[in-house]
Amino acid sequence: MADPVFDRLEATIRERRDAPADTSYTASLFAKGRPKIAQKLGEEAVETVIAACSGDEASIVPEAADLMFHLAVLLADAGLSLDDVRVELERREGVGGLVEKAARAG
Repeated sequence: MADPVFDRLEATIRERRDAPADTSYTASLFAKGRPKIAQKLGEEAVETVIAACSGDEASIVPEAADLMFHLAVLLADAGLSLDDVRVELERREGVGGLVEKAARAG
């Protein structure tokens, strides 16, 4: 089940991928390469965790949005999309987390 907001986000990311790096933050991430994109994703993940532990629930939302944006950029850089993640989540649906994790270890 696609989500229009995420679909528009991914379309914008694709459009900006080849824009001049000095005119688009997204383009500048692509220009810096996957290690920088991954670094930014990690930074946003940490900021989301900090927000989650702060006791201020409202502060989680903007950090989670940043995290989702940077994840979408990383996926686009790898030629993937949120649809690929949806397919994987659907594959795992109904499988207990411990069972799924054990299957990956083997």
